[in-house]
Amino acid sequence: MKRSNLFLPTLKENPTEAKITSHRLMLRSGMVRQSSSGIYSWLPMGLKVLKNIEKIIRLEQDLIAQELLMPTIQDSEIWKKSGRFNDYGKEMLTFIDRHEHQLLYGPTNEELITDIFSKNIMSYKSLPLCLYHIQWKFRDEIRPRFGVMRGREFLMKDAYSFDISKEDAIKCYNRMFLSYLRIFNKMELKAIPVSADTGPIGGDLSHEFIILADTGESEVYLDKNILKEEIPNINYNDSKGISKLVDTLTSFYAAADDKYDEEEYMNIVNENNRLKTKGIEVGHLFYFGSKYSIPLEAKVNSKEGKVVPVEMGSYGIGVSRLVGAIIDAHHDDKGICWPESVSPFLIGIVNLRQNDIECSNLSDTIYNNLLSKDVSVLYDDRDEGAGIKLAEMDLIGVPWQIRIGPRGIKNGNFELLQRKTGDITEIKVKDMEKTINKLL
Repeated sequence: MKRSNLFLPTLKENPTEAKITSHRLMLRSGMVRQSSSGIYSWLPMGLKVLKNIEKIIRLEQDLIAQELLMPTIQDSEIWKKSGRFNDYGKEMLTFIDRHEHQLLYGPTNEELITDIFSKNIMSYKSLPLCLYHIQWKFRDEIRPRFGVMRGREFLMKDAYSFDISKEDAIKCYNRMFLSYLRIFNKMELKAIPVSADTGPIGGDLSHEFIILADTGESEVYLDKNILKEEIPNINYNDSKGISKLVDTLTSFYAAADDKYDEEEYMNIVNENNRLKTKGIEVGHLFYFGSKYSIPLEAKVNSKEGKVVPVEMGSYGIGVSRLVGAIIDAHHDDKGICWPESVSPFLIGIVNLRQNDIECSNLSDTIYNNLLSKDVSVLYDDRDEGAGIKLAEMDLIGVPWQIRIGPRGIKNGNFELLQRKTGDITEIKVKDMEKTINKLL
């Protein structure tokens, strides 16, 4: 993509309404624009990041679940049948259609997916089953704030599992636990699983995945040793290995403020290993047994010939929230420092002297070479000063910058900058192909 053709309305000054880093940088880098309180339009740059996050999620979730797509609008009757219609209160947006029927904009999908299951699955032979989708949700937050971190409309990956027994349901819960660790790891995020309150979702087993950040809304209390744990290469079919991993990670004290017990924390965790900090919730796991399957009649014929309710769980990832969380974890005083896996572009080309024929020729050559390799590249071809171009490329956070100027060309060189470290390497023009191949 050439910068002259890209819709990228960047801002030089910090927006006064932005109170945290991620919100400020998303507005300044032209990723989003507010439509109304807590509701945002995603502009091309922001949408590219969303799509890259979705891609990572799908690659892992497709190994253990099947994707479908449920609507944003739901019938209120299934929520009344589950007994949960009033639990959300004013956070749930409801309205009456022209036929005087009450509908709602879904804040989550436990009822709808259970209704789909109950009408289509009759036998234990169809189990286990795990389904997921990536869809927009709406919760009418009383105080939307922090940009996409606490918006009213948000993009969410939510999965739902159906099993014949609690034992099988816990196995699925643990597979999701591993899947989430892998997903966040691919985004270069250190996700900490913490014991969590089940809230209106219900159930007796739940974990949040927290990204440590000064801008987080939750106070988090940790045993520092959990930060040293690495994710082993476990196969999703290795139930024992996954269970051992989950047991290991959940053996460390880790709790958000709603589950924090000061006496327990002080007794269990050595003083030198205590860490009180803040965090951002990016994922949530729930096991709730038959909470929805009984009222919504999601039952199957068991192997013994009995009709039994299925055991269920649900598993959410805040896709749009992750954009903010990644920025809060990866930025400096110049702007965003995207991990390669989610960056809107892998490489940025900066022509430092647009009216110099040699600079333009080399820039065009490298640009066309990258396009031929199907590389995501942004080429700043505008007739602007070098300072403006370099500052914007730093702001939007492209991982690698190729800088082409007359002084370098005179010596047969161009510069390669790694955004995260700031390291600059002089590359011989004759080694261009070899250098580019190393980045891919």
